Amino acid sequence: MDLKYIGHSAFEIKLTNNSIMIDPYINNNQNYNWHEANITDIFVTHGHGDHLGDAIEIAKEKDATITAVFELAKYCEQQGCKVKPIGLGGWINYDWGRVVFVPAFHSNSLPDGRYGGSAAGVVIDTENVRIYHAGDTALTNEMKTIKELYRPNIAMLPIGGHYTMDAEHAAVAAHWLGAQTVIPMHYNTFPEIQADVQKFMQLVQINNSNCVVLDPSKVQ
Repeated sequence: MDLKYIGHSAFEIKLTNNSIMIDPYINNNQNYNWHEANITDIFVTHGHGDHLGDAIEIAKEKDATITAVFELAKYCEQQGCKVKPIGLGGWINYDWGRVVFVPAFHSNSLPDGRYGGSAAGVVIDTENVRIYHAGDTALTNEMKTIKELYRPNIAMLPIGGHYTMDAEHAAVAAHWLGAQTVIPMHYNTFPEIQADVQKFMQLVQINNSNCVVLDPSKVQ
């Protein structure tokens, strides 16, 4: 498995036979070429433009399926995409593994302004690794439940503040989740979400988690 951070909250997870994407807000990264990836599934945590991003364009070109909460999935279907509409709290099976959408504390609207359903995080279980992508969220006790139920190996956490939890609260989230590896995301993209990633690293390491800061400018 190869995990690529494309920037903001966007990731590509390259598996043995295919790739999956999360929140593909990616066309602002000129170093990343998604056209060469074998993308079969796209997961979108909520409908804001910096998370839905380029999902519709990618899904159409790759004939990939967008999995999202019901209202957002139906919007993507109206744009001509293959979709898998889901709710929170149940495993969804794929030929490469399984996924469960979990609660996130955040707003959610569609590009046309309509209600987009519940904002979510995603737990991905594949190739003997569990990855938790928190989406946009505040610090919440749900993270203790995620540890108890899913025990993620890797946690991708927003640290930019203003719209999500900040570095201090994200460090608490890392402690509650108990993941061995923590990857910060959703910071420094816009002026409102500037964050001190070194401070976050220091706070996380107090609790013996390994903080890995990925540089999207080096992704291929």
